[in-house]
Amino acid sequence: MKTIVTFGEIMARLCPPGFLRICQSLPGKLDVTFSGAEANVAMSLSYLGGEARFVTALPDNDLAAACLATLKGHGVDTRHILRRKEGRLGLYFVETGANQRPSRVIYDREDSAVSLTPGDAYDWPAILEGAGWLHFTGITPALSQAASDAVKLAVAKARAAGCTISCDLNFRSKLWRWQPGVSPRDLAGKVMRDILPHIDVLIANEEDAHDVLGIAAEGTDIHAGKLDVAKYRNVAEKIVAQFPGIRQVAITLRESISASHNNWGAMLYDAAGKQAHFAPLAADGAYRPYEIRNIVDRVGGGDSFGAALIFALNTPGLAAPAKAISFAVAASCLAHSIYGDFNFSTRAEVESLMAGSASGRVIR
Repeated sequence: MKTIVTFGEIMARLCPPGFLRICQSLPGKLDVTFSGAEANVAMSLSYLGGEARFVTALPDNDLAAACLATLKGHGVDTRHILRRKEGRLGLYFVETGANQRPSRVIYDREDSAVSLTPGDAYDWPAILEGAGWLHFTGITPALSQAASDAVKLAVAKARAAGCTISCDLNFRSKLWRWQPGVSPRDLAGKVMRDILPHIDVLIANEEDAHDVLGIAAEGTDIHAGKLDVAKYRNVAEKIVAQFPGIRQVAITLRESISASHNNWGAMLYDAAGKQAHFAPLAADGAYRPYEIRNIVDRVGGGDSFGAALIFALNTPGLAAPAKAISFAVAASCLAHSIYGDFNFSTRAEVESLMAGSASGRVIR
């Protein structure tokens, strides 16, 4: 497997213990971990056994040093992360929801180092040396004009270097506010439509295509937890019709019964074969999502899916579309049982779940 490069922001994540609300925890203690969409992907890739290189810009202080140590400690290549005098380490706060109370996210990431760093500050020839894949998400261009331009430059450099390029749309309504007078959805649509013609693999959740591209699945009400999964093939076909360079479209299918109980699956549409592959499947071959009850932490679930899909598509024995989507869904299912944004699941654990070992019995 060639090196997989991910480019984006990493932040400190602050979370009240257990299911406490922030107003219950402060003054008091918050748990601190590190996270960010592309960093989550790099960490998960490394844990699965892939070669991951994460690129970002961080301030030159002890907080950033601790962040780097965490990434390095789990095998992520951090050699090309810039240390800058300008900017800060972004923060975000998470209240973990339960039952009918949803989780909440509060951002404090304005003027982060990566949002202020121009694209030509990164050494792209060195970054892409030995790489076969570049991954980013729609969160990075949502940060600032500079970050958006940096993504476009990264994509151009990766394309010239012959890399496969993947993008997770990851629309965040609290971001995309760097162009006055333009709504987040309109700005996201404008910017991403400029980038998507250069993408090979597109990843999205059940609502991203609607929010960014205006393409919706009929018969779906995500807020009521009701999805007509068969209609997502049509969503993928419309995406490929608009952006014919996209070879594969992966869409996660989350049915939110409550904050503690989700049904989880996904579809991978292969444009060349014009086939839609769903996972997981029951013994009769019908789509039957994982029922995930008593969720430990769902933040980062989509990133764990993207990482596992990229890993599978680059791994002999897993790269066939039906196998790749099954592996990605199983990995992201396991991520819901792990605290924090990083998915500390191994390839063996993912393949065990794929094979039907879902009872959670103690391994002795």
